[in-house]
Amino acid sequence: MAEKDSTTTPTEYIAHHLTNLTFGKRPDGSWGFANSAEEVAQMGFWSVHVDSLAWAVGLGLVFLLMFWFAARRATAGVPGMFQSAIEAIVEFVDTTTKDIFPHKNPWVAPMGLTILIWVFLMNLMDLVPVDWVPNIFRYWLGIEYMKIVPTTNVSVTLGVAIGVFFIVIYYSFKRKGPGGFLAELAFHPFPKFAAPVNFVLESVTLLAKPVSLALRLFGNLYAGEMIFMLIAILYSAGFALFVLGGVLQIAWALFHILVIVLQAFIFMVLSTVYIAQAYEVPEEDGH
Repeated sequence: MAEKDSTTTPTEYIAHHLTNLTFGKRPDGSWGFANSAEEVAQMGFWSVHVDSLAWAVGLGLVFLLMFWFAARRATAGVPGMFQSAIEAIVEFVDTTTKDIFPHKNPWVAPMGLTILIWVFLMNLMDLVPVDWVPNIFRYWLGIEYMKIVPTTNVSVTLGVAIGVFFIVIYYSFKRKGPGGFLAELAFHPFPKFAAPVNFVLESVTLLAKPVSLALRLFGNLYAGEMIFMLIAILYSAGFALFVLGGVLQIAWALFHILVIVLQAFIFMVLSTVYIAQAYEVPEEDGH
C-alpha cells in the first residue's frame, strides 16, 4: 500500500502530493513546468494544471470507450455481465432524471449519465494508493509532480459545474425569454417595488449553484485524499503504526467507496434539478 519516504518529513510529503504538475510562466519570464510548489504559486491564475486536465480528459475518453464498446457488442439475446451492468446504469439514470425532470428534453438524461459516470471515474482514482502513480512518474519518468484525482482540484470541479451553469442559463433564456428571465430575477421573492433587492438576492442564489456544486464535490474528495495521505505517514513510524495504518487504510477505503458513488450521484441529481428549475415558467407569464 502507500508508504511515505522516510527521508522526507510529513509536511514535505503532503506538500509534494498536493502539488500539481503545472505549466505556466516562470518568474524569470520563460514558459515551462514548475519545479517547486513556490513556482506553482508564482505562476498565478493563467497556469495550467496539466495532470488534472490530462486525467480528467483521459477518464472522459474511458467513459466514451466503455459505452461505445457496450453499444457495439449489444445483443437482443441474453446479455453478458458488462452489457447488463451498462443497461442497469442507463435505466437507473433514465428513471432518476424522469422523476426529477418532468419535461420533454432528449438531452437531459444523456447529460445526467455523462456527469454520473465521468465524475464517478474521476472520484474512483482516489482509491489508488497515494504513492503508486506519483512514484512511477517521479522515479521512472522524471516527472516530479502528479496528482491523479481530478476532483481534488477545484479548477476541475468548478469547470464541470460552470458547464452545467451555462446549460441552466441557456434553458432559462429559451423557456422564458430574456425579459421573463430578468423578471424572474427582479420580481421575486419580494414585491416588484423591491426589484433591486430581489435582483441582488436572486443573482447571488443563481451564482451560488455552480459554486456549491463545485465546492461540495471538491471538499469531499480533497478531504478523503488528505486522510489517505495521513494514514500513509503511519507506514514509516514503526511496526505497530504500520499495522494500524494498514487497518485504517482498508477501513477508510471501504467507507470512501460510498463517498465516491454518493458524490457523483449528488452532482448528477443537483444538475438535473437546476435544469428543471430553469424550465419552470410562472403561470402568470401565460406559458
